[in-house]
Amino acid sequence: MNIVILAAGMGKRMHSDLPKVLHPLAGKPLLGHVLDAALSLKPAKLVVVYGHSGEKVRAAFQAPDGTGSPIGGAPSIDWALQMPQLGTGHAVFQAAPFLADAEPTLVLYGDVPLVTPTTLQRLAEASDGGRSVALLTQVMPDPTGLGRIIRADGRVVKIVEHKDADAETLRIQEINTGILVAPTSRLKAWLAALGNDNAQGEYYLTDIVAAAVRDGVAVNAVHPAALWETLGVNSKTQLAELERQHQRNLAQALTETGVTLADPARIDIRGSLACGRDVAIDVNCVFEGQVTLGDRVRIGANCVLRDAAIAADAEILPMSHIEGAEVGAGSRVGPFARLRPGTVLGEQNHVGNFVEFKNARMAAGSKANHLAYVGDAEIGARVNIGAGTITCNYDGANKHKTVIEDDVFIGSDSQLVAPVTVRRGATLGAGTTLTKEAPADALTISRARQVTVPGWQRPVKKRAK
Repeated sequence: MNIVILAAGMGKRMHSDLPKVLHPLAGKPLLGHVLDAALSLKPAKLVVVYGHSGEKVRAAFQAPDGTGSPIGGAPSIDWALQMPQLGTGHAVFQAAPFLADAEPTLVLYGDVPLVTPTTLQRLAEASDGGRSVALLTQVMPDPTGLGRIIRADGRVVKIVEHKDADAETLRIQEINTGILVAPTSRLKAWLAALGNDNAQGEYYLTDIVAAAVRDGVAVNAVHPAALWETLGVNSKTQLAELERQHQRNLAQALTETGVTLADPARIDIRGSLACGRDVAIDVNCVFEGQVTLGDRVRIGANCVLRDAAIAADAEILPMSHIEGAEVGAGSRVGPFARLRPGTVLGEQNHVGNFVEFKNARMAAGSKANHLAYVGDAEIGARVNIGAGTITCNYDGANKHKTVIEDDVFIGSDSQLVAPVTVRRGATLGAGTTLTKEAPADALTISRARQVTVPGWQRPVKKRAK
């Protein structure tokens, strides 16, 4: 199958400098969703028709060497420029040179992001192996502005655009979604013969339906499983509506696999979220990139997880932010904790409130429960990191590593000036500034001796004259 995706429109009603098809839905450009659906059908040829701000669109989906596409699957994308934009028929005509005559052609739209592979497969089957035209149509309670499907004796005979319709035609509720499959050799001929004698002065792709009927080619109609599959985006309002619909779909899919959501209306998934058994997620959580949650993981309210792996029985308490990190089995993180990229927590770790980890590994049974910063560090097992502790990993030019071996106790308000090592079983007294190795099984303290000055008077504020 050939697949053509129309993505040349300006999107005036978006009121944005960003091309319409690059606006994100669930963290992915609108066009990215359509490309995913297209690639699921394993097309022989994939053509994107681009136009306004087209180089931005191409750059978003090209490989670093300027060819192909960085998204999964094959084939690479062929790009067809439509300039000026003279209608949908004109747009598909720009893609015609790339299309193989022996394969039927499916036409999709870069601003209709939620059409499902299942519906597209049913549409392809309705084309009788590419011998017929198959239309994706929809019955709408309010079809205002949409092209109407005209039938005779129950069969589709033509499509009339809203601006060209008379009063009787406007009462029809079955509409054209624009998505169709057609035999490619005939499609090319029909496109070449299109005229623009209509209210908009454009070349309508929909006019090929009447041409097919005239040539004795059957036209079959297929309805999608859900109305939202064919909804497009022409404004920020419509984008927000589709975002909520998509999130509802994702939430339903999670609950149907056994995930407990405190409120399915208050979760945002902007990537992929894989969950084990008996996972529970509280309200207002955001999942970005690739996130995996093991069995019995609990996520507290208002957490953000990006490209993170949380192992079984771990708990992430409210208001925590985890990015590019791994949390070991049975560990407890938060509330108000931040794990930055490169962080790997072992089993049964505790990372508490207002603690930040960056590019640090911590072995089993260790904890940092309060108000600490740990960066560029290797921490052993059964280590206690006291409140107010920081690893001073940056000298203003380079990052340096801190090593804390097993069974170490770090007293509160300590500063470990990297590069530095704390040996096995060592104890650092509260308030220590460590600049060289702390020996094993010994107490290390570096703080000024306490002094009391008798008779000392606190300064008094001078009175204004």
